[in-house]
Amino acid sequence: MSDKILIERDDAVVTLRINDPSTMNAMTPQMAQDLRQALLSEVKTARAVILAGHPRAFCAGANLNAAMPQDVGGFDVGQTLEEDYNPLMQTIRALPVPIISAVQGAAAGVGASLALACDIIVAGKSAYFLEAFARIGLIPDGGATWLLTRAVGRVRAMEMMLLAEKIPAPQAFDWGLITRLAEDDAVEQTALVMARTLAQGPSRSYALIREAAWSAADSDFTTALETERRLQKQAGETPDFAEGLAAFQQKRAARFHE
Repeated sequence: MSDKILIERDDAVVTLRINDPSTMNAMTPQMAQDLRQALLSEVKTARAVILAGHPRAFCAGANLNAAMPQDVGGFDVGQTLEEDYNPLMQTIRALPVPIISAVQGAAAGVGASLALACDIIVAGKSAYFLEAFARIGLIPDGGATWLLTRAVGRVRAMEMMLLAEKIPAPQAFDWGLITRLAEDDAVEQTALVMARTLAQGPSRSYALIREAAWSAADSDFTTALETERRLQKQAGETPDFAEGLAAFQQKRAARFHE
């Protein structure tokens, strides 16, 4: 693990911090691999994850200086997606615990994809989102075309991708692109409070909720109903359900420990 991905633990909450301020936290293929490995390792014990950066930038996208050769003739720009970034995004999708992004400053390119792939997106009022790929003749990646069209609709997603303009956090909040808008100096504390709450919740239920929601985004209504039925059976067989039901019947707070 390089020093470009920091791991900060707070009981059952882990914060994974992208840590290369000199490049505004621009991602390299190695950083993508390291972040994926950190996620896979930490979710073995963590019950909630926060993905964070620094005040100036959550992540300014891919570090083109590190990823591109001097002569791009014949160079397969998509290869690093297949080998490095797509596995990271698939890992985020398949996590068994909730994940929150704490966005300060720039969330651009694949950095925006990382932020928007999380379950809850907390952004500071000075943060912004940017799909700048068209400026250099590329297309949005890291799942951005899927994430954006489902979050804000095709028309707004097209505007973001074609015009490559900054979307300030308040506008992103109005569009439904992010879930919480916070003061700049309160972003990470806001995320931490929510993560601590999630860490005390029914972990198996959360894993199944994540699976069902991601599946529903790809499914027709009938398939979504079938998936819910299958996963509800699994949820009903967990100790979390037994405890939650007992707490409801006894009119007390549930104590989830799984």
